[in-house]
Amino acid sequence: MPMSTARPPKKSETLEIRLPHAAKVAFMDRCRSAGLTASEVVRDLIEREAPTPAKPRRAMKGWQALMLAVAGIVIGAAAAPSIAQALPGSRAAFDHMDANRDGVVTFAEFEAR
Repeated sequence: MPMSTARPPKKSETLEIRLPHAAKVAFMDRCRSAGLTASEVVRDLIEREAPTPAKPRRAMKGWQALMLAVAGIVIGAAAAPSIAQALPGSRAAFDHMDANRDGVVTFAEFEAR
């Protein structure tokens, strides 16, 4: 009879979050550019911030904290333009809504709403 090796527990739990579309797009673009899936990034964050009892939290070294801060700044800087473009009342939001450019509503009217 062959020996069976124990498999790690199946990752069957899910987590649903709600966020603005622009933030999701910026996050997904950032993950893609880093060569990671969104699930990998979120799992890594959860494991660092709320470790399971089987995996004790390690103290963060100074250089790790610095790198984490730099990564946060880079991600924020990359996401900010995407989020700003999607703000209601912005020229980008108007241009998106006025795709046919028929001039029925002007940007000034859109902005005044």
